[in-house]
Amino acid sequence: MPHLDPEQLSLLALYDGWEDPAGREHLAACPECAADYAALRRTVDAVKTTPDTSRLTVPGPQVWAGIHRELGLSESVREDPLSPDSAKGAAEGAAKETPAAPAVKPAPAHVPPSNVVPLRRRRTWWQRPGTWVAAAAAAVLVIVGAVLTVTRPPQPQQLAAAQLTPLAQHSAAGSAKVVTAGDGSRNLEINLDKDEAKGYQEVWLIAPDLSRLVSLGVMNSTSGTFQVPAGLDLSQYPVVDVSDEPMDGNPAHSSVSIARGTLTS
Repeated sequence: MPHLDPEQLSLLALYDGWEDPAGREHLAACPECAADYAALRRTVDAVKTTPDTSRLTVPGPQVWAGIHRELGLSESVREDPLSPDSAKGAAEGAAKETPAAPAVKPAPAHVPPSNVVPLRRRRTWWQRPGTWVAAAAAAVLVIVGAVLTVTRPPQPQQLAAAQLTPLAQHSAAGSAKVVTAGDGSRNLEINLDKDEAKGYQEVWLIAPDLSRLVSLGVMNSTSGTFQVPAGLDLSQYPVVDVSDEPMDGNPAHSSVSIARGTLTS
């Protein structure tokens, strides 16, 4: 089945209430996507958890530069908000703009001192804990999503499909499809609802006029996957045929077909 893309996984991991019923249903059925989702959730939980900052050091400017670049933030917030120069400038600006308060009678405990109010109003976006955590979590998920995009192998793509209908004296029916594998090779996947062979079933690709044919192999059950030869033009061999072959050692088609259909893209 097709996997969830990294962006969809990131949104599901970052927001508990994200409306995506189909995505959550897929997570319940796909172990690979569920593992990626669990890894993303651990990242989000780690970022949202309030850490013990007593032993932490201020990160270097390259950390903010990476977050700024990944989130595509504006030039007005390019400067590292945790750098000493930035903190000093913010403090000096607040001191210049805030007039010295005259010696007055202390205000009641429930009324904030007047010089604190302007400081609270001037608090920049990066000084708000919730915003900082959300930005950090988003940056981490962007990076992890990019890693998933690079490391996850290409998903199979369906190139063509056919409905297989029974031929004379038979009632077996089913389907066939050609998909590309991660390495670029092509496989023919066949499913029938029953095995009616008196000998054994063999799978073929045949030209529209039935004059040329290529054997892909023996199918020992009601389903099978067969590699399509590299360079074989499916437009020249679009007919999928399942034949009933006797145990006579003759590699040619027996002329007894159980089911047949034509591939269309």
